[in-house]
Amino acid sequence: MPEKQTQAQAEAAAIRRRWITLGEMVAVAALIISALTFWNSYSERTASEAERAAEKADEAVAKAAAAERSQSLVLTAAASRDARTLALAPTEADKVIQSLTIRFPTALDARAIDAVIEPRIEAGWIDDAVEDLDRRGSSGDLRLPVAITTRFVSEGETYSDTALYDIGYRLDSGILDTDVELRGLALIERARPKDAQARLDAIWKARSR
Repeated sequence: MPEKQTQAQAEAAAIRRRWITLGEMVAVAALIISALTFWNSYSERTASEAERAAEKADEAVAKAAAAERSQSLVLTAAASRDARTLALAPTEADKVIQSLTIRFPTALDARAIDAVIEPRIEAGWIDDAVEDLDRRGSSGDLRLPVAITTRFVSEGETYSDTALYDIGYRLDSGILDTDVELRGLALIERARPKDAQARLDAIWKARSR
């Protein structure tokens, strides 16, 4: 009888051990599933946050680019039929020019010109500036570098833009005098207002060598 009881107890203990082992396996499996669920949730949250951060960064770049575009402009020019006037306009139709100031290389000893309401360049404004070139017998298409500061309105705000341009022109020698025929306008480079004159003079000096 005692042997049977001992055997029964041993079997019962073995069964309990198996149940304990099974329980441990279930617990471990549950822990693994919980960890995987947590990791999956964390990964999704991290990916979502990274995506939102990327979207915000893209939006910031786009806004900065839009702000830069709104605060700068490039001028285009159309010559009149008699080639004595260049009508200026921004390349972007949503910008409206209020006024502009044209400055010449210091060596030409020509005064700055202001154009208000009607943005333009007149041949008479550069007659004196290119007088020496005429004396040297220049011919064909020529170019005169100038600094143009333009005040304009964009999206309801007023801005000022400074850039260096080449005024394209020709000299038409007549019987009594030589006329300047304006051809167009070409952007050289953008410039900070305080550096524009020095940069313009450097370009003129380099071309005059």
